[in-house]
Amino acid sequence: MDLHTTNILLGVMAFTSALEALVIIAAGVAGFVIYRKLTSVYTEVMDLVRTVEARHVTPAMARVNAILDDVKDVSSTVKGEVDSVDTAIRSTKGRVVGVARGATMAIRALLRYAA
Repeated sequence: MDLHTTNILLGVMAFTSALEALVIIAAGVAGFVIYRKLTSVYTEVMDLVRTVEARHVTPAMARVNAILDDVKDVSSTVKGEVDSVDTAIRSTKGRVVGVARGATMAIRALLRYAA
């Protein structure tokens, strides 16, 4: 029996398996290196975000909150003034209606007296 061809095929299969193992190990090492670089980049980006937040966002939020507090104060003052003006208009309307009724009655009385 001639095993020469079988031995060659087994040798090729062993070489291919060893090559596949090396490729898988290289892919694992490459994946680990990429993971470490991404972790480093993520850390740098988060540090940058924290720095930007501390320098720009926090002071801007403080200014916006101060402006909103001022707007709240102004709107409550305006509401109070609107209520005061509304009360004044209602009382003035009542007085005008009273004067108009009095004038109407006086004119009717004069017209009756003149007739």
